[in-house]
Amino acid sequence: MKKEKISKRKIQGAKTKESIYKIAKKLFLEHGIENVSVDTIVESAGVSKGTFYVHFESKDALASLLINDYVTEIDLDYKSYLEMLSNETSASNIVILMMKRIAEVIENKIGYENMKVLYKAHLTKTIDVNSLVSYNRELYKMFEYILNNGVEQGEFRSDISVDILSHHFVLAMRGITFEWCIRYPDFNLKEQILEHAEIMLKGIIKKAEF
Repeated sequence: MKKEKISKRKIQGAKTKESIYKIAKKLFLEHGIENVSVDTIVESAGVSKGTFYVHFESKDALASLLINDYVTEIDLDYKSYLEMLSNETSASNIVILMMKRIAEVIENKIGYENMKVLYKAHLTKTIDVNSLVSYNRELYKMFEYILNNGVEQGEFRSDISVDILSHHFVLAMRGITFEWCIRYPDFNLKEQILEHAEIMLKGIIKKAEF
């Protein structure tokens, strides 16, 4: 009987934690992390503040967990998109298509307010956003894969390592996204990312030999 009570308590605790998590995610995406308080979360979840702190150390700790899970979810979306592309598509065209997809996700799924908060978190260290910037992130591995295929197929130059190339594409994405944040709304993210990608590709596509 005692074990059954403990089991029921654990199950209920897990359900409560999941409920708080889902409601916080919805609120963060709708209003931005900075504009949502613990009070707002617990009110929407129908729990007490004490219950919140039983499951999460702080709002920032919850935000860090959500960001980590969200990055994984988004990268799975990128991976699914990459796998849908035809094997006949050139590596340079895949780079362009992936850059376009990334710009669309940042603009329409993540949004300006949340990107602004993420950049601020990088600087203030209030929220752990390492999952977003780690070079072990799946998105960055995808770029390594695409660029490596381009080199192996003879489309891209082989005198620059794939690791360096992928790092520079990542740096370009970060820099342009930051520029979008500071110039919003007078900056076309998709247009600028695609333009920069084409410039970078011109530097690595092998010239035809006659």
